[in-house]
This record gives sequence, structure tokens and C-alpha cells, in this order.
Amino acid sequence: MASTTDSAPRRRAAAARMAWLAAGIALLVALCAASVAFGTRRIPLAEVFDAFLGEPRDRAEQITRAVLYRRLPRTVLAALIGAALAVSGTAMQAVTRNPLADPGILGVSNGAALAVVIGLAFFDVGDPSLTMAISIAGSAVAAVFVYTVGSLGRGGATPLKLALAGAASSAAFASLVSAIVLPRARVMETFRAWQIGGVGGASWESIGAVAPVLAAGAFVCLASARGMNSLALGDDVATGLGENVRRTRAVASLGAVVLCGAAVAAAGPIGFVGLVVPHVCRLAAGVDHRWLLPLSALVGACLLVGADLVGRVLVDSEQIDVGIVTPFIGAPFFVWIVRRQKVREL
Repeated sequence: MASTTDSAPRRRAAAARMAWLAAGIALLVALCAASVAFGTRRIPLAEVFDAFLGEPRDRAEQITRAVLYRRLPRTVLAALIGAALAVSGTAMQAVTRNPLADPGILGVSNGAALAVVIGLAFFDVGDPSLTMAISIAGSAVAAVFVYTVGSLGRGGATPLKLALAGAASSAAFASLVSAIVLPRARVMETFRAWQIGGVGGASWESIGAVAPVLAAGAFVCLASARGMNSLALGDDVATGLGENVRRTRAVASLGAVVLCGAAVAAAGPIGFVGLVVPHVCRLAAGVDHRWLLPLSALVGACLLVGADLVGRVLVDSEQIDVGIVTPFIGAPFFVWIVRRQKVREL
């Protein structure tokens, strides 16, 4: 009888989480359709469908090229990058037990950017795959550096020390990027638009290069979901439950670093997605990472597709990069988190 009584709340919780996942999928589909149809120039949905189906209409070739080779790749890349940053932020918060953990705040994004700039300036790296590998390596080095600095002194890696170490490291990496780029006009021209963070240069070739890496990083994070649940209970309890704490942290961190590095290489350092999305999703799905990670991916994709759409329709005949739009959402939310959590551990 007790087991039957206990299973009813679990079934209701699972049904609620499935409903949230279904709602996230529906919202993402709607936002993707709007992203393809709207922009500096509106394309009616009927003509969008005709472009997919190959139906003849006036301006058919022009519409087809706009839909299939400009807006659709941009929408797909925004969804992939948003999902990757959200899952990366969720994993970082679980590994560090820090509600302020985020690829941007912890300096991981700027570490990847610094590595890309070094590759461009000193080694003339232009191959997308090599750029992605350099970006991932830079994000890994930055993550290790920040965690090491945040672990110094009494008490180990507390949330406050990690946030301060990340903020200081991020500022230092950004200064080094400026120092390398400013004297080099060629690198400045290549790096300027990418540094802001955006998906305007999306193409099917760039998506084909980044998608397998993002899929691998997401798989590693999802495979570590049960271990992340154990880490949330504390290292001693997780060890008592038979969890190898160091291995779980290392594997989950690897997945988060791969996602962040590949996302930065493809779209530039876009901030606050990995901070905002996990907290929103915990309100809906709870703290079970087996549900939290997939929902975070959906909401992150919705957030970035929506932000990119807003940046395209907000000003007539102009486009605002998504890297400029997301801080307007993330900065107030960051202040709210600090006030609400009082920089406590998760």
C-alpha cells in the first residue's frame, strides 16, 4: 500500500515534466517558424512552405534562397547554440554546486575566445574544425584555471570564491583579447563581428561542422545526469551512495567544456543563456537532472531563437546581434539570483 501511495506523486511529477517538455517543443517549433518568416523583410508562411515544397510562385527562386540558405540555417544554428549553452550552464552549476555558475560568468567563454584569437593572430588558423578544437582547449584551460584559483585558501571552492575568480579571470581574458587584436587590423576585421556573439553568418557547412561536436558534448552531460543528482547531495553523501565523485565531476565538466567551446567557436561568446535557463527550468522540472538537462536544452534553444528574432525585428532595416540582446534578459535575472540565493550552494 505504501509503495502504491508513493508512486502516485511520482507519476504526477513525471506527467507534469512531460507536459513541460511538450510545451517546450511546441514553443520551439512556433519560434522557429516565426524566425524563418519574420526579419528585416517579412516572408508569408505560405511562401515559406512553398520554398520547402518547391511549389512555383512569383519570386520563388528569391524566396527559396532566403529561406533555405539564410534564415533556416540561422534559426537552426541559434537553436543548437542556445541548447548547448543551456546544458553547459546546467552541468557547470551541478558540478560546482554554484547557482551563479555559467560559461560567461566563470570566464570559460572568454577563455575560449582568447584561444581563438591566439590561433588567428599567431598561427593564422582559418580551418573551422581546427578553430573549434582550439576553442574547446581554451575553454578547458580556463575552467581548470578558475576552479584552481577558486579552490585556494580555507573552505575550498565556495560559490562566492568561484564567482569572484571567474569574474576576474573573464576580465583578464577579455583584456588579453583586446591587447592581441587592437594592433592587428586583419585579425580585428575577422574578430570584430564574432566577438559580439551572433548567428548571422550561419551556413549549412558551419552547422555540419559543429553539430556532431555539440551532440557528443550533450551525450556526455546526459550520461552524467544521475551522477549530477548525487553531487547535489554533497560529496560525502555521494561517496556513501557509491558515486565516484572525482570521475563524475571530470566527465560532466568535460561535456560542459566541449559544449561551451564548440558554441563559442561557432557563434562567439554569448552570455547569460547558461545562467538564466537552468534556474527557470528548475522551477518547472525540479532538480532531477535526467529531466532538467533535456528541458534546459529546449528552453535554451527557445531563448536564443527568440532573442535572435527580436534582434532582427526590433529596428527597421537593421539587425541587432543576439549577443547584445541576451544581456538585457540575463543581467536583471543575475541580480535576482544573487539576492534570492544570497550566493549559497545549490
